[in-house]
Amino acid sequence: MYKCAIEAFYSEEDEGYVAIVPELAGCSSFGNTEEAVLKEIMTAIELWLQAAGKEGREIPQPVGKPLLRAIVGGDIAVHHARPQVAVV
Repeated sequence: MYKCAIEAFYSEEDEGYVAIVPELAGCSSFGNTEEAVLKEIMTAIELWLQAAGKEGREIPQPVGKPLLRAIVGGDIAVHHARPQVAVV
């Protein structure tokens, strides 16, 4: 199993959730719910890796936590909470 960072967010423009895998160029998915977009991105990752293997492309080594640590600059804590919404 390829373990990588997944970035998922709600897109007002698309009126749904979008997920991307920064380590795998062009690997993205769309879903109407958080659960749907995560299911779809897992399929997209699998297909991306299969295509890369067949085409002889190099599959990048996952950088996940080290990359995240470099971005946030320190300790990483996982919080399983829904994002807060501000109404203005």
